[in-house]
Amino acid sequence: ANISTLILDYFVRTKVAGLNLNFFILKQFPVLSPDKYSEDDLIFITPRVLRLTYTAYDLKNWAEDLGYNGEPFTFDPDSRAILRSELDAYYAKLYGLTRDELRYILDPADVMGADYPSETFAVLKRSEIKEFGEYRTQRLVLEAWDKLESGQLS
Repeated sequence: ANISTLILDYFVRTKVAGLNLNFFILKQFPVLSPDKYSEDDLIFITPRVLRLTYTAYDLKNWAEDLGYNGEPFTFDPDSRAILRSELDAYYAKLYGLTRDELRYILDPADVMGADYPSETFAVLKRSEIKEFGEYRTQRLVLEAWDKLESGQLS
């Protein structure tokens, strides 16, 4: 889950200068150590990872390792976007970010002003505006953040 978040993607973009990703660089990524996760963290993360990954019978052993013995989950793009956003917001909290720092990572212009010269996820933003009429990921992640802050998301 950690490696798949937008937060780690942002950190990687600041670390990797070229197109090559060598192992010595990979080992420098700020991936959270397994001993940094509390039981509450795992209770939040594990079911979301399960729903995102167990979408076919060939992953049955994986689901069982996570304590699930049911049928694979239906691949639903809208619910997957929400689950990913919840994980992105949760990991932002695990990394100790503030809401404004998360906003900056998602879209620097949102914090710094429309004339700010860089974009973190320009392709994602443009494709979502084209498909959904909005930068959906930003909205969903910030909504998830707000729900986490208010205790509505557990």
